[in-house]
Amino acid sequence: MGSIPVGCTKHQGLAQLVAHCFREAEVRSSSLRSLTILVYNYLVMNLTKLKHHYFNTIPNLLVLGGIVFLFLAYGPLIRDEIWYKFEQIKGQKYVVGKNSDQTSTSIFGSLLSTSPVILTPVNTDFSIIIEKIGVDVPIVADVPVTDEKAYNEALKRGVAHASVSQYPSEDAGNVYLFAHASINFWSLGQYATVFNLLGKLELKDRVHVFFKNKDYVYEVVNKEVLKGWNTYPLTRPVIEPTLTLQTCDPPGTTLNRLIVTSKLVEVKDLSDSNGI
Repeated sequence: MGSIPVGCTKHQGLAQLVAHCFREAEVRSSSLRSLTILVYNYLVMNLTKLKHHYFNTIPNLLVLGGIVFLFLAYGPLIRDEIWYKFEQIKGQKYVVGKNSDQTSTSIFGSLLSTSPVILTPVNTDFSIIIEKIGVDVPIVADVPVTDEKAYNEALKRGVAHASVSQYPSEDAGNVYLFAHASINFWSLGQYATVFNLLGKLELKDRVHVFFKNKDYVYEVVNKEVLKGWNTYPLTRPVIEPTLTLQTCDPPGTTLNRLIVTSKLVEVKDLSDSNGI
């Protein structure tokens, strides 16, 4: 502490000392206030910049993420639609037959080719070929339609055959097959999109079901969309050999069921010398 100024009483000196301290405190307070204001202004400016930066960046990232998700989800469906249209334009068809040992062609050559694409059944024990949309997959027999876990596992291995329906035969009965038309292929396996183009089938189009070394040839007679979990196509009585194909509509939803009904028109025994 400083000494009492000359000519001052003890009390005067103490008053001056206190006043001096207050002035010092005021100066320091003023400096601290100025510093606080500077820091505040700096933070406000930078936070404003950060706010504008993130407000501009985050929406862009969300939009980009949405685009990527839609591409991944609907990519297979879009690809199937484009490829189907492309094959229609160039007049290329799928036909059931035996693959011969042909020399391989380049990808570019395959794109330009208009020769029929030969579909050989993956097996003749239980499988399906739909020529118009290029489907050639195995069928998993006796899948319970009320057990979600069981049928989801079965659909990872092919098209599912409802356990309450008949097997292919020349007797009256309903062979009920169902498969995915889905967008989340990453969780449903390689057959998640197998019926994506089922809606392309029209009257008179043919479906081949191979069962116990026979080719059961069905012809489309009806196509309809039913709401929700309508079980009528599965339980309806039939008076002739019938094939019912079912999938989701629109693809990736459970809003409706697309039902394609076909009747048996021919049975080919593959055990003879001609085979397929």
